Formats: sequence, C-alpha cells, structure tokens
Amino acid sequence: MRIALFATCIVDAMYPATARATVKILERLGHEVVFPSGQACCGQMHVNSGYLKEAVPVVANHVAAFDTADYDVAVAPSGSCVASVKHQHPMVARSCGDTALEARATAVGAKTYELSELLVDVLGVTDAGAQLGSYFPHRVTYHPSCHGMRLLRLGDRQSRLLRTVQGIELADLPEADQCCGFGGTFSMKNADVSSAMLQDKADNVRSTGAELCTGGDASCLMHIGGGLSREGSPVTTLHLAEILASTMAEQASVAGEVRVSTGKATR
Repeated sequence: MRIALFATCIVDAMYPATARATVKILERLGHEVVFPSGQACCGQMHVNSGYLKEAVPVVANHVAAFDTADYDVAVAPSGSCVASVKHQHPMVARSCGDTALEARATAVGAKTYELSELLVDVLGVTDAGAQLGSYFPHRVTYHPSCHGMRLLRLGDRQSRLLRTVQGIELADLPEADQCCGFGGTFSMKNADVSSAMLQDKADNVRSTGAELCTGGDASCLMHIGGGLSREGSPVTTLHLAEILASTMAEQASVAGEVRVSTGKATR
C-alpha cells in the first residue's frame, strides 16, 4: 500500500522523531510512505478560535496537497489534526459556500486516518510485539486525548496496541477520560483553568508510578510533560508511535532517545 504521511505542524517542528517512528512502523509492515510536499498547517487553531474565514486558504492548501498526491490512504500521528481534516475542513468550505472545496475536503478526509486507527482497522495489526517487533521494557501509563475519544471515537485501539508491546507494563491512569487542559489556544486564553486541569492530570500520572506517560497527540504530551517537568518530576512523555517503533535492537528510552544494542537488549 502507498501511504501519505501527514506530519502535522507540531510533530514536524518539535517532535520529528514521532514522524520518523511512524514511517518506520509502516515500512516495517511492507508499505511505501510518501510525503506530499505542499502540506502545512491544517487550520485547527483557526477553526477552534472561530476564525472560519481565515481558515479557508489553510484548508484549501491542505486539500490541494493531498488530493493531487498519488496514495491509497493518508495517516497522521495526531488525533486532533485528523479530526480537523475529517470534521472541520468540510465545515469550513461549507461556511464560505465553496461546494467544490467541500467535496474535495470530504474525499481527503475519508482517506485520512489516525495512526492507531490505520494500524488496527486497515492494516490488521492486533499484536504489536509479534507484527511490529515492538519492545519497550518500562512501566507506562496512557492518556487518551479528547479528540481521539470524542470526535474520532478511537475507543481502546491505542491501549490495545500498547498492551501487546513486549516488555511493557501498562498502568491504568485514574480519570483517564478527563482533558489535560491543553486544547490548543484554550491553554493560552484560559491559562488558570488550563493549569488547574493540568495539575489534576499530572497528579494522576504520578500516582501510577509510571516512568512515562504516552498518548497519540504530541500537543497533549507536550502540555503534560511540561507540567511534570516544572514540578521536578522524573516522569517524562513519549508518543505512542515511538513506543511501537521501539525494538530490542533499537530501543526508544524514556527520554525519547534511540539506543542501538550490539547483540542484546539494553536499558
């Protein structure tokens, strides 16, 4: 299968290892990964802040980048950005009366998947250890992001994949369905409320005794990781893709660094 990578702004700018991990996973399964060069921001921040008119050219750019590329499906390691492409892009086009753009946006959205959704529903991955060689010998807790739960309805796809990683110890996160407080511009416009929500999330993460917190959205992990770091916690964050890409020979550490072993696994 030919798969187009939608890297997303935050991953491209701040967490490129997550994009590389996504490519590794897909190539390990025997698929070809392509990168539509015209892609940029999906416009989620514009839409969430009510700037629909300003979002139109941003949405049009994304559609142009992906509806002219030669691929079977597109994937992004971000539930929130995929939710924007699937749900917000047609709405933005409709708001400006551009029926042609709406149809193109709907078609692009139908071919775009969040990483765990693609792995489980399309590529048939049910055992990450057996099918991907995933190995991550650490105690981990998992935060399901709001967009993944509520807009994409990912259910337990991400946690099911995590539970099949060799060596992992997955600790349940108390009040896992509660928002971490990031919410894009919400965290800037409502800083005090966001900080209070983050404190609750950080307290729950620490209560699990996990070495790190994982999830499917880099933005949520950045927010949670920042809060933990500021209070001096040794707990870090790492994207789901990097855990799935980790193997015995090439392990991702709790700090997100890759260490290559010479004959045996290292910690």
